Amino acid sequence: MSSDFADAFATASVIGTDLSPMQPTWIPANLKFEIDDATLPWTWPDSTFDFIHIRFLFGAIADWGAFFRQAYRVSVPGGWVESVEADCELRSDDGTIASHPAMAKWSQLFREAGIKTGRSCTLIADDVQRKSMEAAGFENIKVHTFKVCTLYSTLE
Repeated sequence: MSSDFADAFATASVIGTDLSPMQPTWIPANLKFEIDDATLPWTWPDSTFDFIHIRFLFGAIADWGAFFRQAYRVSVPGGWVESVEADCELRSDDGTIASHPAMAKWSQLFREAGIKTGRSCTLIADDVQRKSMEAAGFENIKVHTFKVCTLYSTLE
């Protein structure tokens, strides 16, 4: 994602962060990666970024309020923060999850793990993102919910 963004906005300076040093070696010239823990105090000065993209941190953040306060602090006035998350709770409109006990168990275990660790795995169902962004001071918050469809089959 960082590489795609850097390619699309060649005049921008793009920073990608992750806990793991497993980034690609071939990257656009305007992109750099930093090893960083987003749960610790962010080291960038106030009003550093025009755009912050966050994705798939479910189960990683204990205090979403503190997390989004950091994002708010380092965003320039009028900047954008985009957070893309999913629930680890599998659901189906037609009830087919119930007919697959392993999938239902997977959802249950993630939900329980989130409760035990204090790191939600049900961010969408609990509206954690919007509430935390609002509490941090963000305005004009838009929520777009998408159903994710996974097709699978079994060989019998």
